[in-house]
Amino acid sequence: MEFMRGAGGTSGGIGEFFLGLFMTAAGGYLLTTNIKVSSGFWGLRYNFYGDASITAFGISLIPLIIGFFFLFYDAGSKIGWILSLLSLAFILFGVLSTLQIWFQTTSLFVLILMLVLLFGGLGLVARAIKPH
Repeated sequence: MEFMRGAGGTSGGIGEFFLGLFMTAAGGYLLTTNIKVSSGFWGLRYNFYGDASITAFGISLIPLIIGFFFLFYDAGSKIGWILSLLSLAFILFGVLSTLQIWFQTTSLFVLILMLVLLFGGLGLVARAIKPH
């Protein structure tokens, strides 16, 4: 009969592993809840008289629509696949490139608490899977 081993199959501590896992999860949660993400207008924005305006996003849909047309006409159409996949990649890049990410204002104590929980927990997990 084989005896039960510690975390990661080593002689490390299971208690340290779960404490570190909990600390890492708590620190990661607290840190990510203080990060705010928003997006602005995609690409170039042209204003016309009054409130009418257009963005470059609409232009990127034209090759996608043409690619879908070719794919519905013939699913094996290489030009249809190329237009569709490149257009989807371009749209994904456009959305990701306009994301604005910032850290919400918080006190130094809360920031230190989040970082100690996150990196202290990672240290405990690393120590728990090392034989000792």
